[in-house]
Amino acid sequence: MRERLSRLIRSVWFIALLALVLRVAFVLYKAYLIPHVVLASLPFQNEVGNVASSLAQGQGFCCLFRQPTGPTAWLAPVYPLLISGVFKIFGAFTLGSFYASVLLNCLFSSLACFPLFAIGKRLGNQTTAALATWLWAFFPSGIILPFEWIWDTSLSALLAAALLWATLELADSLCLRDFAIYGLLWGFSLLTNPTLGMLFPILLGWLLYRHRGNFPGIAKSALLACAAIVLFCAPWTTRNYLRFGRFIPLRSNFAYEFWSGNNEIFDEHSREVNRITRFEQTRLYARLGENAFLDEKRQKARSFVRTRPALYAQLCGRRIVATWFGSASPWLDFWKTDSSLARFLLLWNAVTLLGVLAGLVRLFLLRRLCFVPIAAFPILFPATFYIAHTSLRHRHPCDPVLALLIAVAVVGAGRRLDAK
Repeated sequence: MRERLSRLIRSVWFIALLALVLRVAFVLYKAYLIPHVVLASLPFQNEVGNVASSLAQGQGFCCLFRQPTGPTAWLAPVYPLLISGVFKIFGAFTLGSFYASVLLNCLFSSLACFPLFAIGKRLGNQTTAALATWLWAFFPSGIILPFEWIWDTSLSALLAAALLWATLELADSLCLRDFAIYGLLWGFSLLTNPTLGMLFPILLGWLLYRHRGNFPGIAKSALLACAAIVLFCAPWTTRNYLRFGRFIPLRSNFAYEFWSGNNEIFDEHSREVNRITRFEQTRLYARLGENAFLDEKRQKARSFVRTRPALYAQLCGRRIVATWFGSASPWLDFWKTDSSLARFLLLWNAVTLLGVLAGLVRLFLLRRLCFVPIAAFPILFPATFYIAHTSLRHRHPCDPVLALLIAVAVVGAGRRLDAK
């Protein structure tokens, strides 16, 4: 009986099933508290829902704010296309579409257990793999975000874990077919969440280093992977050029994201009107069009950074804290809030950060060759959000890797205790 229980606890299928049950249970609990009419519409009142609705109605990739404002490249295409398929089956802005969308998110989040388990086995042993997967099953953001955000967030977490697993697997292979599949995986990931592209130079560079003894072979394989990425993304990039008359390889919205985190509203000494409303921005977007709207935001953000460098540095510091704690002032918010859940999440995020740092130190001290690709996720991936704006949702794609690093730290600490 003990042996069977041990096998069950270390079974990735069992852990993934439990992860799915936990996520679905949270969805059902929250849905029970919210009126059905709200669930059918409110979660889709964002850019993804608006573009998905246009796609489902045959109007194309357009109407970013549910108005006839023309084509858009604001979003990468994969997730809006997925939600448009949900709308075609269950109807746009219906309760059925809500449940189908969040259950898909739950499934994506649970499936991340499989690449995470494989990475854990490669790093250490089955204990590390099982612990990392168990941590991910109970990871608060992994349970909460599939319900909270009908966005690419959960799918991106799955793809990030898959990319890391595929990279580590290719450390022992120069098979052209494997590298071609690797490139296609990257292409699909970039058309889902372009921010994952921050990791590509590091992961590919690591593979080049690992195979440096056979430079002709790795050069050919790497070029094939890059060609696969370009070919996979080319139709979308071509569409954007034809529609907007400029080179937009994946999505166009960075200028707006940069401006939204760096504008006069953050300057208490500014003489500007310190408020930003969705209605105002939607009306301006409709009047100017996407190109001119984003050009204006880019110019304003650059001017803000140039004229207020000290404030910009302060804002970047706040965003770094908010990325890891969920709040720019975690200590103050911990004592001010009346929510037990909010306090738990702040504590969890603090423990997570400590565990991640301990895991990185352990990997580095052991001189693991896989330190670089793993460390890229917590160190490099969030950097875009430090300079623009951030939330725990933005960090979420690297959360499975955070669970992995915590497992590495815990298993390493346990072995030191055993040795004593």
